[in-house]
Amino acid sequence: MAQVCDICGKGPQFGNNISHAHNVTRRRWNVNLRPVHAKTKTGNKRMRVCASCLRSGKVTKA
Repeated sequence: MAQVCDICGKGPQFGNNISHAHNVTRRRWNVNLRPVHAKTKTGNKRMRVCASCLRSGKVTKA
């Protein structure tokens, strides 16, 4: 399942792990997603929303 916020579309970011010996491997930072029941125009809907959207008030819980 994709790690994408249903409100803002924020997805995972990619970068490198760098060890003390400077060995470089790829890694990813996933989004802090929370399953919530949110109010929409069509009624209540279950969505996967990032924590920053919840804190900023872009989503109203049902």
